[in-house]
Amino acid sequence: MITRRDFLRYVVIGAAGTALPLTLTGWKGARAAASKNGPRWVFLLDTYKCVGCGLCVKACKIENEIPFEANVSRTWVERYVVTKDGKVYADSPHAARDGFSDYAVSLGDKGSRIIPPSDIDKAFFVPKLCNQCENPPCVQVCPVGATYQAGDGVVLVDRKWCIGCGYCIMACPYGVRFFHPVHHVAEKCNFCYHRITKGLKPACELACPFGARHIGDINDPVDPVTRIIMSERVSILKEEYGTKPRNYYVGLSREVR
Repeated sequence: MITRRDFLRYVVIGAAGTALPLTLTGWKGARAAASKNGPRWVFLLDTYKCVGCGLCVKACKIENEIPFEANVSRTWVERYVVTKDGKVYADSPHAARDGFSDYAVSLGDKGSRIIPPSDIDKAFFVPKLCNQCENPPCVQVCPVGATYQAGDGVVLVDRKWCIGCGYCIMACPYGVRFFHPVHHVAEKCNFCYHRITKGLKPACELACPFGARHIGDINDPVDPVTRIIMSERVSILKEEYGTKPRNYYVGLSREVR
């Protein structure tokens, strides 16, 4: 017996996503029509404070029920090592769940390389998670409205509607989306929406012992995060894509991809 999800998958892929998206446009728009006078969530990430310990990744996996041993995660930390000859190495073994080995840089399928400290010009860590874009391409390409933007700007995924077509995963320029290994639907960070809507902090922020991650309300001028964004030098990832990400970085180096 064909399931509803399989039926929608066949309709969407077979029809090249033409008729069905139009019928859902109004429905999807209504879901995102919440009050714009409330909070507008943003994230502040400080690369000067991140030490790559991986506690944020562990906390996220536990809070959001992502299998601990699965090589996917809603948030991860990348390590960048720049050598004196100008080479840049970036790795994130198991999303940095277990931290990093000193000087051993992962080269993917090619194994790893030990870089002597004397050869290193600089090294730093960069936390990453869904950018909750103001202009999210994942919302634009979802043919069934499973990915939508709430009135407070957070991009959410409705597991009941997701048909697993993978369009949103391909559309995201930041590589933050993946298939949930158990539910087999699109998955990503949602700023711990079930927590922040109750006045609680995201799990990753609570787990960070160094204060490298903070959520804030950009609509609140006295919010400490807003004050930093408005008064200090901050950066966003891949500005050239025009997605207008709402993750702001302190100390973002030019080598970061």
